[in-house]
Amino acid sequence: MSEAPADAGPGSLLVLYGGTFDPVHNGHLAIARAARDRLRCAIHLMPAADPPHRPPPGADVRHRAAMLGLAVAGERDLRVDRRELARDGRSYTVATLRELRAGEGGAARPVALLVGADSFVGLPAWKEWRALFDLAHFVVAERAGSPLDQALPAVLAEQVAGRLVDDPAALSAAPGGRILRLRQPLSGESATDLRRRLAGGRPWRHLVPDPVADYIDRHRLYRDGADTASPL
Repeated sequence: MSEAPADAGPGSLLVLYGGTFDPVHNGHLAIARAARDRLRCAIHLMPAADPPHRPPPGADVRHRAAMLGLAVAGERDLRVDRRELARDGRSYTVATLRELRAGEGGAARPVALLVGADSFVGLPAWKEWRALFDLAHFVVAERAGSPLDQALPAVLAEQVAGRLVDDPAALSAAPGGRILRLRQPLSGESATDLRRRLAGGRPWRHLVPDPVADYIDRHRLYRDGADTASPL
């Protein structure tokens, strides 16, 4: 049986995997591949230009987007989505989704946000977070011992109630409002650890694809005192 096209048209499921990707590493790619294979659709990795929920990134967004492009080159149905690079101000997810709904997405297109379990549990700190459930589904990437297996904050548990689905097809049957748990293999990579390794001169290249490692070396990113200005 052949696979369905990754992006079959305006009514197909659009999956956005947002993040700082500072830098993209093998753990990010493992999540994207797992979602692609489970949902049988393209995954759009969307770098945040000015993320509001964490300290300023260590590299300019154009560096981060360039590394993403190198990381997904040749990867089936993994794509870089640069929509947040074109907007001034903070990269609020609710604004991104509203712009999408007003434009090419339309009100009826199924849209899903791919997020890690820790990020999902932290949703109450996001801008207009309750509105996100009206604008998109959530695909929550988690591992053994996930925060979703524990007691959720009461305000989040109220929103989660009745939204969990087991069948990925349920995401294509509605524009948003459903939650799918995505189990994936344990992966120990973290961008924070990677940046610390780079700054401290410890081994790090095994944590990223070779083209990304070469880019980091070429631009001397994440070294103490290094220039992280835009390459453009």
